Amino acid sequence: MRNSKLIISGLILVVVIVLFIFSGTTVASGYRGVLLQLGAVKPTILTEGFHFKIPFIQNVEQVEVRVQKEESSQTAASKDLQMVTANVAVNYSVDPGAVNKLYQEIGPDYRARIVDPAIAESLKAVTALYTAEELISKRPEVSAQVKDMLAKKLTKYYMILEDINIKEFAFSEEFNKAIELKQTAEQNALKAQRDLERIKIEAQQQITQAGAEAEALRLKKQEVTPELIQLKQIEVQEKALEKWDGHLPSVTGGATPFIDLSGAAAEKK
Repeated sequence: MRNSKLIISGLILVVVIVLFIFSGTTVASGYRGVLLQLGAVKPTILTEGFHFKIPFIQNVEQVEVRVQKEESSQTAASKDLQMVTANVAVNYSVDPGAVNKLYQEIGPDYRARIVDPAIAESLKAVTALYTAEELISKRPEVSAQVKDMLAKKLTKYYMILEDINIKEFAFSEEFNKAIELKQTAEQNALKAQRDLERIKIEAQQQITQAGAEAEALRLKKQEVTPELIQLKQIEVQEKALEKWDGHLPSVTGGATPFIDLSGAAAEKK
């Protein structure tokens, strides 16, 4: 009898230990627990730490709520039907207060079923609004529109978009060559335009300078008067007297015809 009691007590203890083991669960840091009762999702959301549950009736599925990163290469078409490939990096997280709805409506494979298609759809929808050249020159604007559209899609499925980064847009080799040729043509045209403007400016400067010189000459002619001419003649005579050595020149001139003074003196003798 005593042995039977010991066996029963031992069995009860084992059952209690088993029940205790299976009645507890721990939710890891950065996760939330979705409580399932006989397969049905309960409204209760388990936070980080230890929790009790009904053994064999309830179980817990853990859903990560930390920021997750999804990086992929996406292909789309521009407004002018150029094929473009973009490397897109997306940071997102699951809404901690709606993990039970996410699990119930979508399931644990929400990344493959929602996130990846949403990224591809958002990028294709936005790139179709821009030409290939605009995708290059307006990349921040394109990124902002993709982010806005993607955020709305993820919010609908209980996820939060943290950030998005479109690292680059890549086009076909033929398109890249066409862009290079166009840029070269634009640079040559710009250089020609600048040369033309420089020539026009130089020509205008020459015209202005010639006009200034003509005006200066006209003013000088207006300043020449008979009095000024007489004054200049006096100045010339004064300078000649300063240089005279006291001998009469053999020939003199000026207002009168040149006369040979040496010949005249000989006749007097």
